[in-house]
Amino acid sequence: MNGIPYSSAAERNRQPILDQLRDLLPDEGTVLEIGSGTGQHAAFFCRNLPGLRWQPSDRAANLAGLEACFSNEGNDRILPVLELDVLGDAWPDRSYEGVYSANTAHIMPWQAVVAMFAGVSRRLVSGARFVLYGPFNLDGEYTSESNAEFDRRLRAGDPHMGLRDLAAIQDLANQHQMPLKQRRAMPANNFILVFEKS
Repeated sequence: MNGIPYSSAAERNRQPILDQLRDLLPDEGTVLEIGSGTGQHAAFFCRNLPGLRWQPSDRAANLAGLEACFSNEGNDRILPVLELDVLGDAWPDRSYEGVYSANTAHIMPWQAVVAMFAGVSRRLVSGARFVLYGPFNLDGEYTSESNAEFDRRLRAGDPHMGLRDLAAIQDLANQHQMPLKQRRAMPANNFILVFEKS
């Protein structure tokens, strides 16, 4: 596909996520996306949220695919792709009016999840939101058998991966002055978690 990456899951979930983002993100400002992956979310959201500028980011290996995706888009509100490894020191030296990340917490090692929350907290303006999408366990339990099987596959491939428990995520967010304000159930046994910088 001309070097442009594609995810069928991103194509399926983009509209339900957009429906939630309309009242979770500000009308104007710049949103940092952590782990932009194929770029499909960034392109679709920026197209449909006309007051926002979107800062895509990912690790070095994914940058070429993202740039190919956005070159077709021709949207100057999608900012140049930023190389960002949450465990590194090279976080952008600026503040954001929102941060978004999808399907990252379960594929990062836990130390990277910790680093992500620390970095987001330092760069969110007061009162702004961090919107985190993906599958999570509740009270130590899987919310579906499909999530249990997904978790087993992740851990078999890499023991540092795996679904995170909401209580552990909440504790982490509280440590970084970003209490959980909302939990919204989403299709396919996923959630949107909404943290707000205090």
